[in-house]
Amino acid sequence: MADSSALPGETLLETPLGALHRELGGRMVPFAGYAMPVQYPLGILGEHLHCRAAAGLFDVSHMGQAELVGAKGTEFAAAALEALTPADVAGLKPMRQRYALLTTDAGGIFDDFMVANFGNRLFLVVNASRKHEDFARIEAALPAGVTLKRLPDRALLALQGPGAAAAIAPLAPALAAMKFMDVAEVTIAGVPCFVSRSGYTGEDGYEISVPADQAETFARALLALPGVAPVGLGARDSLRLEAGLCLYGNDIDETTSPVEAALTWSIGKRRRMEWNFPGAERVREELANGTQRLRVGIKPEGRQPARGHTAVHVPGGDAVGEITSGGFGPSLGGPMAMGYVARAHAADNTPLELMVRGKPLAARVAAMPFVANRYAR
Repeated sequence: MADSSALPGETLLETPLGALHRELGGRMVPFAGYAMPVQYPLGILGEHLHCRAAAGLFDVSHMGQAELVGAKGTEFAAAALEALTPADVAGLKPMRQRYALLTTDAGGIFDDFMVANFGNRLFLVVNASRKHEDFARIEAALPAGVTLKRLPDRALLALQGPGAAAAIAPLAPALAAMKFMDVAEVTIAGVPCFVSRSGYTGEDGYEISVPADQAETFARALLALPGVAPVGLGARDSLRLEAGLCLYGNDIDETTSPVEAALTWSIGKRRRMEWNFPGAERVREELANGTQRLRVGIKPEGRQPARGHTAVHVPGGDAVGEITSGGFGPSLGGPMAMGYVARAHAADNTPLELMVRGKPLAARVAAMPFVANRYAR
């Protein structure tokens, strides 16, 4: 898990739920400049398994939220955003959301983000560690008549797990009809919310944007629902890794391309015909001729996990890559990792060796997700 630890003398920011985390026994750690709960008294293992079995509530208010508005309509805002991303934003239907990448001129990944079409505006959620850079990059590229409105006065909560929909149904019956990647504007427990049926765990669930001054009251209402428990960053990391989902700064960054990262599915078909997004030349060349390395899933044999920056070798031979995220999968029941390996060694079931504490650990390339996703299709 990436951990932007506080520098000496640095004051960590607080989300609107900071006091509630401490009241609930959350152990706070520095993360992306914020004090965030890594776990609660239930512990990372218990929180992870609870989210897989029932419903977990996560505070993700450190993420960046913004609206993109076009004076002449949302299509103009979409066209402006497409100057920075290979995603098909113009083809995004009202009340739908999709995953997208901001790319660099050199074809690297500046950040990954979510974009939703609320009809009269686009709603963006970007990574906490990159939000200031992302918003500055977007603002610098906007034509006249398109405006980015940052939303620092909103909190973001994620209710995740197979029991999430049933738990929140008494407060918001309309959410049950939503499908994966649908969005809606709904009043829940008296609070006006922007809701998407999505998340970062591989489970069904919702991400809910609420006014910051009502976030604690709202969170308490959700925690009072049957089967809902608070979950911290530790379990969020193990859940997303079991689901095969990338963490920016670990698994993707400006040195990785969408093709290397196995994220070409996020590039719209129309955009592959236009080739008019940043880094298009590199992406086009790699799609045609392949890359030198690929992001793959890796399963170590035995019980010992291999962490990020662990060197990956051919058995008894040369280094061919590096792990970018690794740990123990509570639902998987064993260690798991993802990372980049030379293309010749990227096929499923290819034998590898991981150098852990100076000793070789046998492993194999494995398909992701490690635990099947259960989205509400």
